[in-house]
Amino acid sequence: MTIDDERWDPIDLRSDTVTKPTLAMRAAIAQAEVGDDVYGEDPTVAALEAKVADLFGFEAALFVPTGVMANHIALRMQLPAGSELVADADAHILAHEDAGLAWHGGIQTRTALTPDGLLTPEDVSRLIRPHLPHTLGTGAVELENTHNRGGGSVYTIERLRAIRAIADERGVSVHIDGARIWNAHVATGTPLREYGAVADTMSVCLSKGLGAPVGSVALLKPQQRAQAVLMRHRLGGGWRQAGMLAAAGIYALDHHVDRLAEDHANARLLAAALREAGLSVRDPQTNIVLVDVPDAPALAARAARRNVRISAFGPALLRLVTHLDVTEKDCVAAAQVLAHVA
Repeated sequence: MTIDDERWDPIDLRSDTVTKPTLAMRAAIAQAEVGDDVYGEDPTVAALEAKVADLFGFEAALFVPTGVMANHIALRMQLPAGSELVADADAHILAHEDAGLAWHGGIQTRTALTPDGLLTPEDVSRLIRPHLPHTLGTGAVELENTHNRGGGSVYTIERLRAIRAIADERGVSVHIDGARIWNAHVATGTPLREYGAVADTMSVCLSKGLGAPVGSVALLKPQQRAQAVLMRHRLGGGWRQAGMLAAAGIYALDHHVDRLAEDHANARLLAAALREAGLSVRDPQTNIVLVDVPDAPALAARAARRNVRISAFGPALLRLVTHLDVTEKDCVAAAQVLAHVA
């Protein structure tokens, strides 16, 4: 029997957002104590917010439906309309958030192209503009850790501290898009509080590598929280008995952080197998594998017909993401399929 004849079990490597809640997580959801969160009466939401704030050394947090909303609320707490934000040109807030900051926030961006999505201190120093007559000065710097389009690349804590020092010297604030900060933490061993210490605001996601079904948390200063709650409501993010979702997030934090090391190991295995098959693979730092190919959409379509789902991340770039619903065996099988269809 050839690979064309075999029926492969579905393997979904499009994103770590495709995970399903585990049975134990579903039990935690079912047992959650709930209240009306719009009235501030959901105890499980409050517990989640307090837990995440403490992990990163913040004094305030807000549970929201999506990472996009967490980013936008946090940045709008720092930047009024007509402000400027410095970011990498391939940052998630620019590439994958539908121009939301410009559309509803009136925030313009000033960017630099980088090879791995990670701004250097020199980049930041060059990009920050002073407030002068007839010149819009920079208000904040945004850093994405890990960087999605950079292939899960990780900021070292030393680089973050150097950028923080420049921001302080130039009078601008720092926001960290930490959708996959848990992967950075596991890959480097950097304590979460050290990441929190270099940021004025952060967003962290519970529904990617941690495997919760829904939700992100915006980390804020205490004086910003009331305005952030209002902003969440204006954006349509007020929710009622959200404690069931918060319970999933608490379970994920308690049980799914350390296991991210398995995803990183599977990404390395997958990359090695694809490279051995002759594909041009970039070295993964965490759980994202980028593959350069002549025609990414066509290859992704051929793989999908064999039950291996991957993302065409551009005309000539594939993205494969390992997660808790993908095993080592799945990665070996996926590599075999991709080698064949390529």
